[in-house]
Amino acid sequence: MTTKTHPVDQQSAIAQLWDQAASGWNEHTPLIRAWLQQATDALISCANIAEGMRVLDVAAGAGDQTLSLADKVGAGGAIVATDISPAILSYAAAHAARGGHRHVEICVADAESLPLDDARFDAAICRLGLMLMPRPDRALSEIRRVLKPDARLAALVFSQIERNPCLAIMMRVACKHAGLPPADPYRPGSLVSLGKPGRLAGMFAEAGFRHVVATRLPAPMILPAVANYMQFVQDSAAPIVAILSRLDPAARARAWAEIEDELRAFSTPDGWSGPNELLLVTGVT
Repeated sequence: MTTKTHPVDQQSAIAQLWDQAASGWNEHTPLIRAWLQQATDALISCANIAEGMRVLDVAAGAGDQTLSLADKVGAGGAIVATDISPAILSYAAAHAARGGHRHVEICVADAESLPLDDARFDAAICRLGLMLMPRPDRALSEIRRVLKPDARLAALVFSQIERNPCLAIMMRVACKHAGLPPADPYRPGSLVSLGKPGRLAGMFAEAGFRHVVATRLPAPMILPAVANYMQFVQDSAAPIVAILSRLDPAARARAWAEIEDELRAFSTPDGWSGPNELLLVTGVT
């Protein structure tokens, strides 16, 4: 007999997962900001964000890109940062307050059911969030609903699994040690669930966005050593951590050791460079 998970239960589980990962993700904010800086700049640029705009930041996490948005729109604009995890949003709120960004509003919300009025925003972004949602098509429809006519949405996701070998290694090894069958990398909610060519662009079009454009962006993570990457993953990669959480400590340590051993393949004379490729998709309401 197959047991179906109720959408409310599923979203609650996702919120709990990211609540647990919140502190680790926040601690690595400088690393994440450096890793994604060029991609984030492209994201904001493609959304045509300018001074005085009201902008929605979906799946904002700890909010380092939220601060970039706040600087871009200035005190005359406004940012609403949403996330399903109250814990991770608390860090976004703290960072905004510390930076004096009084025009940043924090809103705990499921992107698939936004508690926001229609046609309220001049633009929206979503950085590495859509692919983790069980129903990204519903989230896209909700985002479009709250955007004004001729507004832009720009979203970043991981591209196809073949172009993200670090993710492929972690998913394969984690499933093996957890006694799970090889996971379909494109299953809903996985790290590369929207990475198949044309998949996310098609969802944009189905949600009613026009002038949809998809662009591949290389985003290698460059660090002193593989050990630095392992620390980042163990602290903040919630989907991988969740798979291994069912193991006893000794078995979990063996899984992490095998992952680290395979990831050594990306060591260089100057350190460690893990290949990643992102997909930037934009559309107009």
